[in-house]
Amino acid sequence: MLANQRTIKNSGSLKGIGLHTGRMCTLTFTPAPTGHGIRFIRTDLEHTPEIPAYIDHVTDVLRGTSLSVGDDVVHTVEHVVAAISGLQIDNIRVELTADEPPVMDGSSYDFAKLLQELEFVDQGEPKQYLEIDHTIAYRDSEHDIDIIIVPSDRFRVTYMIDYPNLILGTQYTSLYDMDEEFLTEFANARTFGLISEIQQLIDNNLIKGGNLENAVVFVDKELPQDELDRLGKHFKIDSKVKLAQNGFLGKTELRYTNEAVRHKVVDLIGDLALLGVPLKGHVLAARAGHSAHVEMVKLLQKELQLKQLKKRYQPSTSKDYVFDIDAIQRILPHRHPFLLVDRIVELVPGERVAGIKNVSIGEPFFQGHFPGHPIMPGVLIVEAMGQAGGILLLNTVEKPKEKLVFFTGLDKVKFRKPVHPGDQLYMRVEMTYNRRGICKMKGQAFVDDQLAAEAMMTAVLVDREDSDIPAGQ
Repeated sequence: MLANQRTIKNSGSLKGIGLHTGRMCTLTFTPAPTGHGIRFIRTDLEHTPEIPAYIDHVTDVLRGTSLSVGDDVVHTVEHVVAAISGLQIDNIRVELTADEPPVMDGSSYDFAKLLQELEFVDQGEPKQYLEIDHTIAYRDSEHDIDIIIVPSDRFRVTYMIDYPNLILGTQYTSLYDMDEEFLTEFANARTFGLISEIQQLIDNNLIKGGNLENAVVFVDKELPQDELDRLGKHFKIDSKVKLAQNGFLGKTELRYTNEAVRHKVVDLIGDLALLGVPLKGHVLAARAGHSAHVEMVKLLQKELQLKQLKKRYQPSTSKDYVFDIDAIQRILPHRHPFLLVDRIVELVPGERVAGIKNVSIGEPFFQGHFPGHPIMPGVLIVEAMGQAGGILLLNTVEKPKEKLVFFTGLDKVKFRKPVHPGDQLYMRVEMTYNRRGICKMKGQAFVDDQLAAEAMMTAVLVDREDSDIPAGQ
């Protein structure tokens, strides 16, 4: 049974101090229509900018996830977004009276509890999911970070952290059912840090709103009393700060023995929500953080874009290729005898494309190039690469049927091997630059793994209405 999109029935607010900025902020949740997604609204600014909780707007992941549109920023959104996503709310407006949501007790629980009290509304339109059908992996070898997502019929998480500190050490946790476990087992896990990091955070003008009521500080090194006194002053603690025997700063008591890794799952849920659609897959993460989470979301975004393109142009469910000739004709304006791409076999949106051209003796150009010794004209090999690149470029815009690709320049063109009837031309095109409608691509064409031709191509996108070519059907 398909699930429908969800919003909230009523509006509600809570107030508190921002973790890093230290500014007081009132946060108000309000309902939103279908397809709206999660958006933050800065009501403290005269132009009340809206900042979507979407991967393209992530600008900083140093000590939390920050989003921006132009110069307008909202910091440390992950706990709020995790509460929204953890309760499977799709469409909501989050109004803020400052540039950072209140940290509350350092967890997502207060946000989730308020959202529950505001009640949920079924919006009658189906959710759009990204269903993982093959393994997707992110690896940071330098920091020994791994995130792997494997197919699953629902969203699941297995997370591990591994610290040399004996108090933290190695911790595992798993989330199997968002409905049953998020609110009761994960939402109230608090943010945490190491005492060895605290002074650097203070020196970097961060955690202005941090205290021992909204974060767990693990003691991973001994500090002299003057340093402890300095921390106490920052945290506004009247009595002398002492290193507790239980391994924490102050009188902290853990809510779970593995509270730290449970909070990592909360952060992950918040960061994955920046994809814009819920995920069906099992996420296995080791030693990760916001930066790695966001890099994985970027990989998922490309996967989502590819699936959306295939759904739009390629009704077939075949996994052997991306687009067949019918789908290609829905994208490109070219037609026989000048359509020189038969199939797209790989497409990473915004990065690269690979296509094939089956070279037949029936091609009209072989009649004169050359009689008795047929060779595919080099200019047509370049054209075939250009058409493959056109498919790549057109899928970087919202309305590709309203655009055309015009090539404006060629550079470093080289022909390495003649192409004959019966050959299959394999074309690989990589985007090297794409800004303000100007694109540069590196194209290569192969026959039997041997390079036949290569070129650097420059192209521009123009509106179809400015040309004489009618839009495709």
